[in-house]
Amino acid sequence: MIINDKNKIDTYYQALLERDQSYVGIFYVGVKTTSVFCIATCRARKPKLKNVAFYPNFKEALDNGFRPCKICKPTQNANQAPEQVERAIEMVKKNPKEKITDFRLKENNISADLVRRWFNKNYGLTFHAYQRMYRINNAFMELKHGKKTTETAFDTSYESLSGFGYTYKKLLGKSPKKSGEKTIILISRLTTPLGPMFVCATENGICLLEFVDRKMLETEFKDLQKLLNAKILVGENQHIKQAKKEIEEYFEGKRKNFEVNIELVGTDFQKSVWRSLIKIPFGKTSTYQLQAKAIEKPKAIRAMASANGYNRISIMIPCHRVIGSNGELRGYGGGIERKRWLLEHEQKI
Repeated sequence: MIINDKNKIDTYYQALLERDQSYVGIFYVGVKTTSVFCIATCRARKPKLKNVAFYPNFKEALDNGFRPCKICKPTQNANQAPEQVERAIEMVKKNPKEKITDFRLKENNISADLVRRWFNKNYGLTFHAYQRMYRINNAFMELKHGKKTTETAFDTSYESLSGFGYTYKKLLGKSPKKSGEKTIILISRLTTPLGPMFVCATENGICLLEFVDRKMLETEFKDLQKLLNAKILVGENQHIKQAKKEIEEYFEGKRKNFEVNIELVGTDFQKSVWRSLIKIPFGKTSTYQLQAKAIEKPKAIRAMASANGYNRISIMIPCHRVIGSNGELRGYGGGIERKRWLLEHEQKI
């Protein structure tokens, strides 16, 4: 919703003029004369007050017809982790078996409060919970490859075997000794020109790629865990690393097709629909009617649309390329304006 409070508008406009870093992510400003929206620190020439509109988040700006500024890249730069948070995450990745305490952060000139706030806002969990998930993921992989439970527990900075066992069972649903056949789903976060996304993968491939503000995302996580009889843990594997690289290349206009492994999780009918979506050429569009014919079920148009809605792997399984038979853009989980942006992006290339 557009911000109408005069005091806020005056404050935000002054912050825009001064390129105030502290307002990055607090507001997004749409410039009516150019139809772009920016963050507070944009280096572009400042518009007049009468030509701007302020929004509380970039989704609102997109929904009102504004597109991301190419200079300040608002959907990326407003959601990227601050430099101190990046360093904290790097410490976890480089020391997956250690517990990074607030004191350790302070020693490295990192504000524990800043890190805590960012994780709560962007992951919905604390930094220490993030670490626990990362460490348990590391322990799971070691146990799966034959390492003994006692050795793994103390090697992962747990002071007692019982403490390790309790945390392990709480996160994975099974004790260390019984989790050999357990499946885990790894989750990581990435930023894109259209906003941050979550990417999930099993050892078989990518099973979810969604914008973090997608409606029903929590339900998708629950369904995915139930269907795969798995638990979601923070971490990365080769599939996630490859997916991040390919998504970046896609948005840069350097990639038209994805090569990373994908794990389709759904009914046989849903899988047939999703496979048909992958066959829609880059830069082209199709309709529900044509897609129903493609899977040899010409009367299943409504079921086809429903299966599209259950697609959990955005962009890679391009349900954004399906439009109405009259040429109109129909529903899209990430929002109609994102769908429009993706289609225009592909058609330009």
